[in-house]
Amino acid sequence: MTRKQKRLSLILGGLAVIGLAAGLVLYALSDTITFFHTPSDLADTHVQVGQRIRLGGMVENGSLKKGPGTVTSFGVTDTIKTVTVSYDGILPDLFREGQGVVTEGKMQPDGTFIADTVLAKHDENYMPRELAESLKAKGVKLGKGAEEGTPQ
Repeated sequence: MTRKQKRLSLILGGLAVIGLAAGLVLYALSDTITFFHTPSDLADTHVQVGQRIRLGGMVENGSLKKGPGTVTSFGVTDTIKTVTVSYDGILPDLFREGQGVVTEGKMQPDGTFIADTVLAKHDENYMPRELAESLKAKGVKLGKGAEEGTPQ
């Protein structure tokens, strides 16, 4: 082998190792990726039962129900469809009906969403960009802060 061929094989071997490492990292991260959906999207995309997702929308007025202990159920709506969410834990202080919310968890076979994380907006002008864009695309009228794309 000439010197040029050795250098080329060394470079190609290095690129193969880097490519393999990048592939393994992406494969490992694929289990932790959570996709964002609105209630209408859930019906359209047919999310699999047990798949981890983020569900965002507005807390439906009149849907908040306290259960035993720290169990709470409420409806998340995008004004087109509503999904019932069950959460066992302490809700954020700013959580209330009619406000924006993003929940993380899994869908159940009966159509309810079991959340393990609930995120509420932190001031009157804030709404996560993904949620604002998705609701605006569905024709939901948003407040000034959401329309301006308030950074997270």
